[in-house]
Amino acid sequence: QVQLVESGGGSVQAGGSLRLSCEASGLTLSGEYVAWFRQAPGKEREYVARASGSGLNKYYVDSVKGRFTISRDNAKNAVYLQMNSLKPEDTAVYYCAAVGFGVVWTTYKYWGRGTQVTVSS
Repeated sequence: QVQLVESGGGSVQAGGSLRLSCEASGLTLSGEYVAWFRQAPGKEREYVARASGSGLNKYYVDSVKGRFTISRDNAKNAVYLQMNSLKPEDTAVYYCAAVGFGVVWTTYKYWGRGTQVTVSS
């Protein structure tokens, strides 16, 4: 049984930082695309960042470029999202996804349950 478990969410003030983690079991992430998405109340699930199987190629939505960094540790079977200079508009539930491609959430096969990030002004 495949499980992705996110952690690291919380409440911070604008300008603060958080580091999200996603640990996988039942699935080897090495060689698979992994991604982070987010969903704010009343909004569609939004692509945030993705990394190729090797981790060499990383892509971001424009709104987080220069502030967020996706990384992966294939030895630990984990993916991370370092979020700096957080803004209130970053407030959302953040989801880890694996085995998919691109920016459309429906292309990803496996999902975590999400972790809440709240940024206050």
